[in-house]
Amino acid sequence: MRSPGLALAAAGVLAAEGIALVVFALIEIAGLGAGNAASMSTAIALIVLTLIGAVALIAFAVGTRSGRSWARSGGLVFQVLGVALAIASLTVQPIVWLFTIAVGLPALLGFGLLIATTRAENQAAAE
Repeated sequence: MRSPGLALAAAGVLAAEGIALVVFALIEIAGLGAGNAASMSTAIALIVLTLIGAVALIAFAVGTRSGRSWARSGGLVFQVLGVALAIASLTVQPIVWLFTIAVGLPALLGFGLLIATTRAENQAAAE
């Protein structure tokens, strides 16, 4: 038994994060085409890894909406990484608050929604 509202919200956050990574990769591709890369092979590797992360987040969104535990687990890992990245960005001077908030808040929201979805599904299964 799944929790439709919570699962939909959690899936929406995961999908939005995946789309944001696709947009970031497209911006990086444009920068690569403009010759803004110090190392072509490193830039291509970063773009490929970013796109792999985007595909993973979108797959986790679909799986979360379908009530799959593997998708919630993978989504939680990405949310923890997002919170860690936001906290780490506080050490860069000057602090780029827009980045910290844009990465940290969705990660915290996604983490909370994924935990709530899991709890609701476990409660429904126990009944």
